[in-house]
Amino acid sequence: MSVEATTDAILTRLLSLHPKKIDLKLDRIQRLLDAFGNPEDAVPPVIHVAGTNGKGSVCAFSRAMLEAQGLKVHVYTSPHLVRFRERIRLAGRLIEEDELAATLEECERVNEGQPITFFEITTAAAFLAFASHKADALVLEVGLGGKYDATNVIARPRVTVITPVGLDHAEFLGDQIAGIAAEKAGIVKRRVPLVVGPQEDTARDVILRRADALGAPVSMYGQDFFARQEHGRMVYEDGDGLLDLPLPRLIGRHQIENASVAIAALRGAGPGWNADSGIERGLRSVEWPARLQRLTRGPLIDTAPDGAEIWLDGGHNPHGAAAVATAVADLEERGDRPLYLICGMLRTKDALGFFAPFRGLARHVATIDIPGEAMSFGAGELYDRARAAGLDAAPAEDVEDALLQIAAWSRAHPREPAPRILICGSLYLAGTVLAENS
Repeated sequence: MSVEATTDAILTRLLSLHPKKIDLKLDRIQRLLDAFGNPEDAVPPVIHVAGTNGKGSVCAFSRAMLEAQGLKVHVYTSPHLVRFRERIRLAGRLIEEDELAATLEECERVNEGQPITFFEITTAAAFLAFASHKADALVLEVGLGGKYDATNVIARPRVTVITPVGLDHAEFLGDQIAGIAAEKAGIVKRRVPLVVGPQEDTARDVILRRADALGAPVSMYGQDFFARQEHGRMVYEDGDGLLDLPLPRLIGRHQIENASVAIAALRGAGPGWNADSGIERGLRSVEWPARLQRLTRGPLIDTAPDGAEIWLDGGHNPHGAAAVATAVADLEERGDRPLYLICGMLRTKDALGFFAPFRGLARHVATIDIPGEAMSFGAGELYDRARAAGLDAAPAEDVEDALLQIAAWSRAHPREPAPRILICGSLYLAGTVLAENS
């Protein structure tokens, strides 16, 4: 059996250790970490990032800016796109499959079959790996929520970050912004600096009350630091002055905001992490797949209409869709092309809210099932929601069939520019696309 197959077998076994996929508590992971001698206390200084949208991008910017300063950085993010090892980065490289398999097996052995969720036991494995390798920083992304998320066993991070809070995972976090914001604010620690990204008023007030109660110094986007695009550059401003920077490599106005949050986090963390030269180089080098990622080679390009642009984004809630729609509209200003969506979503998501920002922007939506996902909308179900949102739509069997549909539309309008195609709606779909297009 290959090492990858061994890892997959272990991960499958770990899925059976708790009847619920998600059960927000800290006692199970704390029990397991205690049995290992608390490796979470032996990791490098932590940037702890929570939020509904943008937290993965903020983690990517933070890593890129720190590494551009010559620092070694551990990173923990979720979910993965293609292989589980993408979640754990050790001092600049993805964890090796053999080390991942050995660490997961050790966690399984020490846990002794006791109830623990998949995310909890795999997060414990990540802490074991982080504690075993030297690094200068750990960028730690919350999985879900904050207060009871398995990552929230770090007693004193160097800085905490809360990116924009919106509606998502309502089945676990509720459907009220105030309650969701309170859950995210659970990562705030006494007297630890907190950086807050753009927020609705309700979320901002909840977060600030929590910070005030814990004496956490706050740096708030739009109040303590600002960012804007100006003359093809990014301008960042805070109490220390202006930084004239290149535009982020990641596309979209929202990425300027995300980059500014990462800059504020590094500056708030204190000496050693905030070199301006590293910030500039990090903006140019940052990578974060499936966040308005342009696909330029592979089988999908061969299937698409000649000259078509194909973009991939894993955003899956209304706030994320609005950011992506704005970014695509900005692309339209640079080069007018008819926009087609290929969309697959989970039933737990607000499909109507997701489609709404594309009304008047997208010509047509091809809806598909997400392969292998039991919780996926059927193509016909998602078609109904796209139509209800006011979009022209048709179901397709898969991404390839959707591309063939779009090619037929394109041939029917020969005088129009080649289309711009956005594959969207789910990180699970994005992962499938990346795997199949490799």
